[in-house]
Amino acid sequence: MAEAEAHVQSERFDAAEEIVSRVLDAHPAYAPALHQAAILAHRRKQPQLALHWLEKAIVSAPDQPIFHRNICELYRSQGRLEDAVMHGRKAVELAPEDAGAHYNLGVIHYDRMEIDEAIACARHALSLQPDMAATHFELAEALLLNGAFEEGWREYEWRFDMPNSPSLLPHKGKTLWDGKAMPDGALLLIGDQGFGDTIQFCRYVSEVAKLCPNLIMACSSEMRPIVAQQNGIVHYADRWEEVPAFDAYCSLSGLPRLFGTDLQSIPAPVPYVHADASLVAKWRKRLEALIPKGFRTVGIVWAGRPTHGNDLNRSMSLKKLAPLSALEQTVLVSLQMGPAAAQAADYYGRAPLINLGAEIVDFTDTMAILEILDHVVAVDTSIVHLAGAMGRPVSVLLPFAPDWRWLRDRSDSPWYPTVELFRQTFPADWSGPVARVAARLKLI
Repeated sequence: MAEAEAHVQSERFDAAEEIVSRVLDAHPAYAPALHQAAILAHRRKQPQLALHWLEKAIVSAPDQPIFHRNICELYRSQGRLEDAVMHGRKAVELAPEDAGAHYNLGVIHYDRMEIDEAIACARHALSLQPDMAATHFELAEALLLNGAFEEGWREYEWRFDMPNSPSLLPHKGKTLWDGKAMPDGALLLIGDQGFGDTIQFCRYVSEVAKLCPNLIMACSSEMRPIVAQQNGIVHYADRWEEVPAFDAYCSLSGLPRLFGTDLQSIPAPVPYVHADASLVAKWRKRLEALIPKGFRTVGIVWAGRPTHGNDLNRSMSLKKLAPLSALEQTVLVSLQMGPAAAQAADYYGRAPLINLGAEIVDFTDTMAILEILDHVVAVDTSIVHLAGAMGRPVSVLLPFAPDWRWLRDRSDSPWYPTVELFRQTFPADWSGPVARVAARLKLI
């Protein structure tokens, strides 16, 4: 078994599997081998097989806390939250000093929207292991979801210390900006997270420029048409070798903490992003040729990036938007990108569907189309942030346990005044929020 584990650590999975198979042939109930088989299946991205082996391991050795700790995360990843919380509690009971067990249980409580319990688990884990970055980040998300921004922003800074977290910048010996005025120095702002986060936090750029007139922006080329619209950027770079000399740096996502943002002080000069007028004219002409006169247009996006860690919960299939396809005098306009866009080929509904995904080159096209559409219905993706930043009307379909930025128990967003939120009532059930969006659109 030691040899098999060494193979797993070196990602020689075939060799490890051969050893584990031999052991299990000789000793079918040997719990360490069953557990190693589960780890192998997990590393090979075979969650059902991993569950099979781990369930057998627990039957053979029901008092091994690591088995319960691991299986609760597997159950959670499959949406089996009742099973997950049961084994999470068992892991804590068997190993009360294991910070990882408390952390896992806290993550499950978050997914069950038991946020106070999630916070308590995270705090307990940190009392056992204060430098556990993933737990600090989990605590941050729970606090921010609760609207406890002051402590939440502080805990949010631990995201850069999480395992496998990429370095914020390659430069050594540079000073992290403290939020104070830099009238003479150069400040580097870094777009450090995904497209949606960048759109959400770039609203702070013009405020930063008031303190630091020599403002350099380092961000992806895809974001340039959006971020570069913000006032005060002296230089924009999408490659590190293009970044000029600077005296201090800060991530975009660190600005809410530095500005002391709370629910009453979110800077929201919406719209702070605008479409190019010539592209709007081009796309208007294109859509007028496709849309019958007198029909309203509703843009739809039903899936996010498939590699996102929470894609299982935040994406759906196009078929689940069927209530929208029954709307009268309505044309659905697909803005869906990526592999999920292929589902448009199997669409059948009363409302015509225009699939623009293949024609959209970049965010300049997307902004122009959003400017024309009457309404947008989307799951939690960058399209929601872009439409919100443009001040366009958008209905957001949220999972039962949403991302922290959408807060709890409200249908509006302090970040985007034109956004309306439609939340799942039960985990994995999109029928409720989709039906409510369809009913809302019938009234507009």
